[in-house]
Amino acid sequence: MEILIKNIRVVNPKTDFDEVSDLFIYEGKVKKIAPAGTLDEEFSGPFARTIDGTGLTAFPGIVDLHVHLRDPGQTEKEDLNSGSLAAAAGGVTTLVAMPNTHPPIDSLEKFEKVTQRAEEVGLVNILQAGSITKGMQGAELSDMFRMMDAGCRAFSEDGKSVMDTSLMRDAMRETAESGVPILAHCEDANLARGVMNAGQRSRELGLPGITNAVENIIEYRDIELSRETGAALHLCHCSTKESYEIVKNAKAKGINVTAEVCPHHFTLIDADIPDANDTNYKMNPPLRSKLDRDALIKGLADGTFDCIATDHAPHTKDDKAKGFLRAPFGIVGLETSFSLSYTELVKKGVLTFKELVEKLSVNPAKILKIDRGDISEGKTADIAIADLSEEYRIDTSQFKGKSNNCPYNGLSVTGRIKMTICSGKVVYEA
Repeated sequence: MEILIKNIRVVNPKTDFDEVSDLFIYEGKVKKIAPAGTLDEEFSGPFARTIDGTGLTAFPGIVDLHVHLRDPGQTEKEDLNSGSLAAAAGGVTTLVAMPNTHPPIDSLEKFEKVTQRAEEVGLVNILQAGSITKGMQGAELSDMFRMMDAGCRAFSEDGKSVMDTSLMRDAMRETAESGVPILAHCEDANLARGVMNAGQRSRELGLPGITNAVENIIEYRDIELSRETGAALHLCHCSTKESYEIVKNAKAKGINVTAEVCPHHFTLIDADIPDANDTNYKMNPPLRSKLDRDALIKGLADGTFDCIATDHAPHTKDDKAKGFLRAPFGIVGLETSFSLSYTELVKKGVLTFKELVEKLSVNPAKILKIDRGDISEGKTADIAIADLSEEYRIDTSQFKGKSNNCPYNGLSVTGRIKMTICSGKVVYEA
């Protein structure tokens, strides 16, 4: 498809480019970027489509390192197609699908099967992560080498940690040479007994709490294993104030570690939980204190935390209706991450828009070592287009995904995704 987008602001941090331009897409690539008004329909013959981009902003499609698509095994919650639709609606053109499916993605055969089905859906780029251990049982390494040879770009045991320290070290030794990152869910299973953050609000609601140490202990351990092995370690969904210092110190020592923060952890705190029944506020790691949130925002601002990822975790209404003690952890985030991040971080002066795009697109692509997060001429046309001035209220009933377990329904935000282009194809249009 040929697409000419006229008079649109193009922001591309990789080349430090930020200008109102004309943008021409041809055969899935960015063919030409030129000053606004200089490209017309004679540029390369008849066009399939011309788009007026006046007042809109184009930037590299979002690369989300942390998504649960529930496929195979729990497709009543989400599947490859519905998850792709949700991603596209949120400006996401590449995502990493977590392997804690039923069954887990722990072999070459399973990896190739889900990868082939994702390619058949063909809406966004789905990169399937492999599990670190067989069956995610924490006892024996999965078929990591064969999955890497087949193109697996990440490994994770997300939903829990590999508690056998020796086995986790073995996993890092397997990935060290290739540079394929381990995406670590840091949670000490021996301490994780609660359902929300341990603090005043948990006491008020009479709910068992999860302390910061549950996360911090495994962060320390995995960072030390990364130092010893040289493996690329990426810390998922950092949520504590101590995480800020832990990651900052590790980077200062030259350890090969990166880290992400989720929008819900920098927009909400445990005091926002209205009662013990609204499980849209139940996620793992939990919503922490104001001090924790402030440290996360500081870490995003000073570069300690490399990127923003959603931990998109869909669940059915029936599952989420069981109350805080019994309902599963998790909220959906693919369709709200951009607007929440823009509203909370850019509008409030924490990040520039360029810095936000680095957190959403450029840095995640760098962590995965993929040629994305860049819309220079000649690059794949994975592009998100947003109206940065549009204010709207989040309406979870309009989500493209199958689930709407999300605490943001009715929240007023600024910055709306208007179009998503993946490999030169329009996959979403508001």
